[in-house]
Amino acid sequence: QVQLVESGGGLVQPGGSLRLSCAASGIIFSTCDMAWYRQAPGKQRELVAAITRAGTTTYADSVKGRFTISRDNAKNTVYLQMNSLKPEDTAVYYCNARRYASGWHDYWGQGTQVTVSS
Repeated sequence: QVQLVESGGGLVQPGGSLRLSCAASGIIFSTCDMAWYRQAPGKQRELVAAITRAGTTTYADSVKGRFTISRDNAKNTVYLQMNSLKPEDTAVYYCNARRYASGWHDYWGQGTQVTVSS
């Protein structure tokens, strides 16, 4: 059974930093493309950052230059380093794993709350 467990969320002041982690189990992590999404109250879930199996990264325009996604295949873990946080970054952050096996399959974590407030 695939499990994605996020951690590292919390309350931080504007301008601060947080690092989110997502530990995967029940799946061959190195075969998955990984991503972080977020959903703020009253808004649709949106892609924040993604990293492919080959290590290619993409970012939402709103976080470019502030957030960094990385992965450690030996630890089955993907990270999201968030710097220069803004109140508009407040949301529940979700880890996503996607792999291809006779079609695309998506797996989701339970989410971790990030609140940016003074």
